[in-house]
Amino acid sequence: QVQLVESGGGLVQAGGSLRLSCAASGRTFRNNAMGWIRQARGLERDFVAGIAWSGGTTYYAGSVKGRFTISRDNAKNTVYRQMNSLKPGDTALYYCALDTGYCSTYGCYESPSSYTDWGQGTQVTVSS
Repeated sequence: QVQLVESGGGLVQAGGSLRLSCAASGRTFRNNAMGWIRQARGLERDFVAGIAWSGGTTYYAGSVKGRFTISRDNAKNTVYRQMNSLKPGDTALYYCALDTGYCSTYGCYESPSSYTDWGQGTQVTVSS
């Protein structure tokens, strides 16, 4: 059984930074991509960033490109997301999720239905 555990959320002022982590366990993830998806209160889940597990290919939503960086440490089965220049609009519950093993395009990464395993989420709140 797959387990995804996020950490690193919290309260930060606009313009500040946070680093989120997602540790995966339970099986080998060599062929799986990892995505970060966020959900603000009352809204649908939105794709933020994704990374191919073995290839290092990354994708970003336009709203975070240039501010967020996704990376991974395969030896630790962990994916990170560095978030800089945070804005109040970034306030949301952030989930990491494991894909089906077949994502290779932005369109696939962007769709929440491409992910089969989800973490419990970590809250990020950005104050103005």
